[in-house]
Amino acid sequence: MYISCLLINTGDNNPDRPRPGRLWLRNLYRVHQRLCIAFPSHESQTDDPEFLKPFNPDNFPNAHTHEIAVTQKENCNHPMENHVHAQRDSEEGFLFRIDHLHGGRAMIVVQSAIRPDWDYAFQNADYLLVCKPKVKHYNPHFETGQVLKFLLCANPTKRLGKTGTDGKPVRQESLKGKRVPVPAEELTKWLMRKGDKNGFSVKPEEVVSQDGYHYFNKGNPHGDDSENQKARLRHVRFEGILTVTNTDAFKKSLTGGIGSAKGFGFGLLSVVPVKN
Repeated sequence: MYISCLLINTGDNNPDRPRPGRLWLRNLYRVHQRLCIAFPSHESQTDDPEFLKPFNPDNFPNAHTHEIAVTQKENCNHPMENHVHAQRDSEEGFLFRIDHLHGGRAMIVVQSAIRPDWDYAFQNADYLLVCKPKVKHYNPHFETGQVLKFLLCANPTKRLGKTGTDGKPVRQESLKGKRVPVPAEELTKWLMRKGDKNGFSVKPEEVVSQDGYHYFNKGNPHGDDSENQKARLRHVRFEGILTVTNTDAFKKSLTGGIGSAKGFGFGLLSVVPVKN
């Protein structure tokens, strides 16, 4: 796999100066779309080397499915899976996270199965970047019982059953099964349940969480910022210490992400070893 770091040009705090990077980050649809462009098919790079044509998800297939189609010379009647909707694992797809730094700066961290082509993705929008993105190989190995420091920006949700988030019965049948944000007092328990399924354990006293919402434009191609085009997603930043309990499951959670809304910058689990 690969890890990329993209330092975004957010400009300064002068409201009279253009700040295209900040405006771009507000629309998570556009952010995800631009990141997808870093994984073009060979045909896209050949037919549109300067990326002048409108964005089309089918022009950016995931490498694994595309290789099978070319090898078997299949003429599929269904749309080819692509990086926009790809299953995320060690062979295809990508995860990303937007980190807000000191001084109003921002950085996008991207974890991808194949090496991205950032020159192609930003050749007509290099003003969004401060400098050339940095890319490095990422092939971690873990041991059972290993202790790691972690960072996870997640979208904790749960489906309504017979009771709602307040513990009271859900009387409207239309609401049953609806996915809703996890209450603030249950966030650590949510992470612990995810850990049980994904090969790691956490202790409540070793986890710090900061919750809020990400507000963004729903991707109107005409750039309409009216209220009916805006949406929000629950955003929780977890930091702390975890212990690996199942290496295979943990590696799968690292490559596939944790939780929902991965296409909006959630689910990427970053870890570093803890010494002593």
